Amino acid sequence: MEARDVILRPVITEASMANLDDKRYTFDVNVQATKTQVKKAIEEIFDVKVVKVNIMNVKGKLKRQGRYAGYTKKRRKAVVTLTPDSNEIKLFNDKDQD
Repeated sequence: MEARDVILRPVITEASMANLDDKRYTFDVNVQATKTQVKKAIEEIFDVKVVKVNIMNVKGKLKRQGRYAGYTKKRRKAVVTLTPDSNEIKLFNDKDQD
C-alpha cells in the first residue's frame, strides 16, 4: 500500500484541535492499515518524526431516513504523536488576508 492510500484525511474536530499543541494529530486511515504503515506514511508525506501511533476502529452509526434504516461506513482513526523537535504538520494554509 502506498503512503497516499494509507492516510485518507485529517480529522478536524474540537477534540483533535486541542491536541495540536501537544503535537498529536488525528487522521482517518485505511481500514486495513497497520501502525507501522501509518507511521511510515506520515513520515514520508509530511517529513516529520513520529514517536507513537494509536489506532482505533470506529463502528458505523445507525442512521434513519423515514422508515428506512442503515449504517454509515465503519472507519479507522489514527492519533499520531510527533517528537518534540519535529516540524509541525500544516493542516491549514496560512495565507495573510490583506
